Amino acid sequence: MIVELEKISKFYTNNGLVSKRNVLNEISLSINDGDSLSIVGPSGSGKSTLLNILGTLDLPTSGIVKIKGKEIQDFNEKQLAEIRNANIGFIFQQHHLLPQFTLIENVLVPTIPLKDKNLKNSALERAMSLLESVGLADKIHQHPGQLSGGECQRATVVRALINEPNLVLADEPTGSLDQDSAEQMGELLSNINKKHNVAMVVVTHSLDLAKKMNAIFNLDHGKLEIIESKK
Repeated sequence: MIVELEKISKFYTNNGLVSKRNVLNEISLSINDGDSLSIVGPSGSGKSTLLNILGTLDLPTSGIVKIKGKEIQDFNEKQLAEIRNANIGFIFQQHHLLPQFTLIENVLVPTIPLKDKNLKNSALERAMSLLESVGLADKIHQHPGQLSGGECQRATVVRALINEPNLVLADEPTGSLDQDSAEQMGELLSNINKKHNVAMVVVTHSLDLAKKMNAIFNLDHGKLEIIESKK
């Protein structure tokens, strides 16, 4: 078990008043090695909030979050950062590559705080292998401004994988891409899930991308329901 959510709820108060807006309502979800699932639903339904809770970027109002069997509610920010860096890779709609860094430097940024010396020492070789697999090995010295949107997004996939995470969380990874690049990104994420046995959770409005995962969940009115499963 990589991540387990037990009756997670999240609400926001209205400027400190008693009234509140429920975003997530007692959601339970388990993610194991090699799982792949997509989360669809209306805009504002809490999909990104749920993804952030899975990635320890946000905490629930109530309920339990376990990462590798450890409850994280009482972890401080340093402990949360360490557990994220060791277990979770992130892909967002915007690539967030640092413009002053070359492609290879951007990919290696997550390795800076690594405590695992073996992982750190092999980072460059791992980065080159991953960049080769996504067709970017010949662009390692270019800056983000010299790359296409699809190339930048493929670079974020490599960056997400550089620390060999158990889980990759992708928030609208094709939202800023043209149709061809979006199709390539969907195939890339599906292949990574199968080849590396990395668990994958994708939030998307794209039904084409959603169907590339083994299970599709719908989030609406705070409730998460499975609507399709290939298993």
